[in-house]
Amino acid sequence: MMNREHNSVMRAWEATVRKTQAAKKLANGIFGTTLVAHADDDNDNDEDDNREHSTDEPYHVEKILPNGDYYTGQWYDNFPNGHGKYLWTDGCMYVGEWYKGKTMGRGRFTWPAGATYEGEFKSGYMDGTGTYNGRTGDTYRGQWLMNLRHGHGMRNYANGDCYDGEWRRGLQEGIGRYQWNNGNHYDGEWKNGEMHGKGVFLWGNGNRYDGCWEDGVPKGNGTYKWPDGAFYVGNWNKDPNEQNGTFCPSLSGSNSPGASLDWSPQNVYNFELSDPRVCPGEKVSILPSQKRLAIWNSTKGVEKPRSVSVDGRVSVGVERAFDKMSMWESDGDSNDASDLRKDMDGELLGLHHDDNNPKFKPSLPLRVLKPGKRQGEAISKGHKNFDLMLNLQLGIRHSVGRPAPATSLDLKASAFDPREKIWTRFPPEGTKYTPPHQSIEFKWKDYCPVVFRTLRKLFKVDPADYMISICGNDALRLLSSPGKSGSFFYLTNDDRYMIKTLKKAEVKVLLRMLSAYYNHVRAFENTLVIKYYGLHCVKLTGATQKKVRFIIMGNLLRSEYTIHRRFDLKGSSLGRITDKPESEMDDTIILKDLDLNFIFRLQKAWFQEFSRQVDRDCDFLEQERIMDYSLLVGLHFREISTNGEIVASRTKTGSPDRDTSPHISGAGMDQLLQDPKSWPSIKLGINMPANAERTVRRIDSEFQLVGEPTGEYYEVIMFFGIIDILQDYDITKKLEHAYKSIQYGPTSISAVDPKQYSKRFRDFIFKIFAEDS
Repeated sequence: MMNREHNSVMRAWEATVRKTQAAKKLANGIFGTTLVAHADDDNDNDEDDNREHSTDEPYHVEKILPNGDYYTGQWYDNFPNGHGKYLWTDGCMYVGEWYKGKTMGRGRFTWPAGATYEGEFKSGYMDGTGTYNGRTGDTYRGQWLMNLRHGHGMRNYANGDCYDGEWRRGLQEGIGRYQWNNGNHYDGEWKNGEMHGKGVFLWGNGNRYDGCWEDGVPKGNGTYKWPDGAFYVGNWNKDPNEQNGTFCPSLSGSNSPGASLDWSPQNVYNFELSDPRVCPGEKVSILPSQKRLAIWNSTKGVEKPRSVSVDGRVSVGVERAFDKMSMWESDGDSNDASDLRKDMDGELLGLHHDDNNPKFKPSLPLRVLKPGKRQGEAISKGHKNFDLMLNLQLGIRHSVGRPAPATSLDLKASAFDPREKIWTRFPPEGTKYTPPHQSIEFKWKDYCPVVFRTLRKLFKVDPADYMISICGNDALRLLSSPGKSGSFFYLTNDDRYMIKTLKKAEVKVLLRMLSAYYNHVRAFENTLVIKYYGLHCVKLTGATQKKVRFIIMGNLLRSEYTIHRRFDLKGSSLGRITDKPESEMDDTIILKDLDLNFIFRLQKAWFQEFSRQVDRDCDFLEQERIMDYSLLVGLHFREISTNGEIVASRTKTGSPDRDTSPHISGAGMDQLLQDPKSWPSIKLGINMPANAERTVRRIDSEFQLVGEPTGEYYEVIMFFGIIDILQDYDITKKLEHAYKSIQYGPTSISAVDPKQYSKRFRDFIFKIFAEDS
């Protein structure tokens, strides 16, 4: 009888799993994230269980939980307590020790794809000593702190690389040895996952560099040695102008490569260190601490499981462990539990709101971020994208320099036809229409060439200057990492233009809306929408047949002023926070909505024009079914003290914060705007003087996008515009909206329909921009 009941229970559970997994498989395929179950309300079976087991001792149970999860093991006060096995409907499983609903002690967590972690757990996190075996062969044995490798550990990567040394917050930091699969190895200091400090790099051919490193490359004093005893010693720098040193030949008299006129210290950067990159390793789709338990109310009167707000500043937009685990509810002392959550989340994310963060404490002075390096890596010969850069420059020179009849601004409908494109073949030996070149053969495509030529004319772009910027002797610069969309960005050497690679779907969106875009930017000279100058495609010939599509656009933040702060603002909260402490940021970092601590106050006439233009631009994007765009804002603070503090122009009392500091008063700002000499340089979104009023967020407020005004004002020069306008509300975004709305609520996520997105964007913008009274 018992066997039949058990078999029927198991069959029911397996059926639930199959139904749940079938629904989740589609979402997982699109989003790569596991949908976790909600905790349900009490049911009659639970009440019967409580009456049956009134003892204060743990007892063994076998339960199918309300959402289909399965648990067998020790149970106490309606929580797993002791040794037990919990199987989620998505296939994740934990077997090990529990304490009052928390994974605590030794255990084994298994992912559906085959990855496993076996070791110590603490309050739901992989914490202590443990071993992770990935599904692709990636393994790590060592110490953990709240799901992150932290302490000493050894990691063997799937590609054959190996690292043995110290870790901090999931990255190599401290002393460690990295062995590449080609025989090269580095032994020395690390920081933020890169070679940094003093260390020795030994190549497989016997060459070695012993000296200082910074951001993964030699910088500072160092010695490069050959196996025969010859060496080069000096000050190393990736910039050839900063490099200097002395070559010392071998005492044996052999001919070292360093004695050759062809060898240069730059060879180390361009060739010998071009391959040794630290393997990123595989990523975990969902962490054990993000798994939610479907449990019942406690017999001791604990409230039913619910999402707990840990810290309003950190919780918004960051998928935290406590948001995912109902088993974290307090079993008595709620204050202690809340403090524990704050401490652990702050440590996990590297965010501390209560000590030295001026976003929460108005008494702390604002400081400028440390100056960053010039953005981007120059693409020189030997770079993997060097041929692509040459192809791009050759194509642009051909497109812009090609003779074309003069056109009026009134274009025919045929000019906007997506089929209106020109293919040009570029063989290395040249043709009647193309010059010979040293790159590989490629084909070049111009999309709607008449339209973009007219747009450049409309935007008052001189063809010669345009070609010199993109196709001159100076190389393009590749930004260090692709954006969230997977696109790569290139900057011209004069920072005037930005080149972005596009997906095929984005090209289709732009071609579909090109006519409306042209009419909009023509009708409104002060539009804040990003300016596009050309749409092209490079098709490499040969076996690969690779196509690279890209758009050329204006760089909104190019300025003679130093940009001290950069913000990308959408008006949503999910994921809209920078997870670095301010001490680790430089002035090139892009901050987000929840990092913003200013309200921008514009002179009356400019604010009225700004409001009208935002409405026009949002109406246009809404009509074209575009969403996920953002307002890019750059700030230059006019007054900065010698120690890096930003000097306030006035406080809530109306008096200057520092009488000794020169500043422009409100009347002076108006006079500046009324000076005819300043008119050509000041436009809507360009070189705009404004007052930035500091705001401070309440620590206990979870959804506070805009902080409380403090009455403390700073004089700024502003640059802003609307970017990322090529995402339409397609089926992927609709599924993303449905998926994230259930998890986080529709108001905090970015993926919403264009009408709702436009309204939310405007509401947010008009809260952070105001008229300066």
